Order: sequence, then C-alpha cells, then structure tokens
Amino acid sequence: MPAQKQITKPEEAGESSTSAAKKALTAASNGVPNYELPWVEKYRPVFLDDVVGNTETIDRLKIIAKEGNMPHVIISGMPGIGKTTSVLCLARQLLGDTYKEAVLELNASDERGIDVVRNRIKGFAQKKVTLPQGRHKLVILDEADSMTSGAQQALRRTMEIYSNTTRFAFACNQSNKIIEPLQSRCAILRYARLTDEQVVKRLLQIIEAEKVEYSDDGLAALVFSAEGDMRQAINNLQSTFAGFGFVSGDNVFKVVDSPHPIKVQAMLKACYEGNVDSALDSLRELWDLGYSSHDIISTMFKVTKTIPTLSEHSKLEFIKEIGFTHMKILEGVQTLLQLSGCVARLCKINMDPKKFEAPSK
Repeated sequence: MPAQKQITKPEEAGESSTSAAKKALTAASNGVPNYELPWVEKYRPVFLDDVVGNTETIDRLKIIAKEGNMPHVIISGMPGIGKTTSVLCLARQLLGDTYKEAVLELNASDERGIDVVRNRIKGFAQKKVTLPQGRHKLVILDEADSMTSGAQQALRRTMEIYSNTTRFAFACNQSNKIIEPLQSRCAILRYARLTDEQVVKRLLQIIEAEKVEYSDDGLAALVFSAEGDMRQAINNLQSTFAGFGFVSGDNVFKVVDSPHPIKVQAMLKACYEGNVDSALDSLRELWDLGYSSHDIISTMFKVTKTIPTLSEHSKLEFIKEIGFTHMKILEGVQTLLQLSGCVARLCKINMDPKKFEAPSK
C-alpha cells in the first residue's frame, strides 16, 4: 500500500486562488449551488452487493430481494454498520421505480408517539400503490428502540390488518427494547461490528476516489477511533482532510478530540513497570489538556488490548481495574482523584508484594 497519495492543488494547475474564488462566486450568482455532499452520503451503498460486512445476513436479504416475499424484519446492531442502508438497498431492489411512493421512512428526528402510528403509518398502509406482482409497500422505522411503548403496542394491530399490502422493517441498536409481541411477528437479523480490514478497504476506495493525501498511521488512527463504526470512520476521514489537507495520525486525533494512544500507552507501560510517578505525570498531562475522565478511561481500555508487551494476565488485571473505574465514572464520580486511584492500582499489579509488607519491629 502506498504511503501517500498526491493531490493536485489549484496553483499547480495554473489556477490562482483568486480566480478559483471568482469562479465560485460566478457559479453562486448563476444559481449553481457550490457545495458537496458529506462523503458518508456520497458513498452510501445503493445495492446490497455494495454493502460492507455481515455477509451471511446480506445474502439472506439478497434472496428476499430476488424472491420478493419479504417478511417483517428487525435488524439490530451497533451504530454505523449498515443496518438502515441495507434495508434501503433491499427496498430499492424490491420496488424499483415505485420506491419513492411505496416506502415510508421514519427516523429519530420524527415523532415516535402513538399519533404517528395512528395517522402517518396507518394512512400510508391504507394508500393504494401499483406494485409489481408479489411486492409490498415498506415502512422503515429507524432507531425503533426509541419508540414509546404505547406506539409499539399500537403497531401490533396495524401490522396484522395491513400485512397483505405493507411490510415493516425495524432498525435498532438494542432489540430487547422492542416489545415481545413485535419481536414474535418479525424475523430478527443481528449485525456484527465491522472488522478493521473491512473498514480499511472501504476507506481506501474513498481515498482513491477523492484523491486524499494520507499516511499509514493516519489510516490506522481512523480505524482505531472508529471501532467498527463505518459512518464515524468516513466522517473522521472527511473532517481531517477538510481541516488539514493531509490525513496523519496526529491530525486524526486532533479532529476526534480524544487522547492520543501513544501518550496513553506510555502511561500504561509505566504502570506495568510499577513507575507510579511517571504514570501519574502522564495522567496529569492528559487531564491538563482538557480531556474528560470518560475519554481517558475509554482510551485506556482500547489501548490496553493492543499493547504487545503486556502479558495476558496483566491485560486481564488491567482491564478489570479500568472497568471498575469506568463504572464509578459513569455513576458520576468524574474526578482526577478517581483516575489517579485507578493508575495507582494498575501500578500495584506487577509490584513485588514484599514492598507492601509492614516493616518488622
């Protein structure tokens, strides 16, 4: 993989920044919008073949798209892994030219109360649309786990009455927040988080298409910060390139505004060696940079799993202590003292127990 890609600047193409500005103003005055879609929308898959990851589940959706008899479905999984996108791709392949009038999509920005079910959803289900043989209208409820219990209860009867003409697709992060009667009416598809290799492959396609300059550590930083969330990885790529013009590790961590893993790794190595003073100094440095206790403890957890010099036993002990501290932080104790206590306990793990024995009289 090349370390860097070159991009042509306007000055190199014989075009000054002044003339470029004049062209932009002229385009605006002529009514031509001078903007670009966010890359996450620009490169959103249109067909199921383009969706990255979760191959087995996508193959099941391809069979549904081919045969046409779609059941009610619930798709659950973490954010940014293609749940809503795959449902939209399925709808396009099922409905073709009638997609716009035969699909109702409601997302988190819409109201989710019982009135929406009674009015919008029921009205759409009653609407007559000419569809190909064996096809149905589709209601897509994104982030369905945020729907009120009353709205979910009202959907039960609607799904039964209009099942001959309308099918429902629920996308959610936690399927246990969907009431049991709805779950029993649906096929449940669970999406796994995307692997680092899948995220890298998609990012490289976008980098090549947009002619982005990047370094290997910049690509690694995007993958590290995304944690399997493709949407976040693409947004961070675009933000870093827009802000700095070059995607490097340092630039990515400035954009995501999280502690740099190298600094956190140095702190954890000092803990492993039992060097309390050095570890606390590193912690104080991160704290003074303005990072929250949640950001620091989350990065400590992610970095611990990637340090090759840590023994398996030490990793398990470190993760246990970091987990307890994370729990206390989430309960509201977000102080430097809490983090310092965590660092002290991590330092104690590999220290000689004799150091803590009371001196003999």
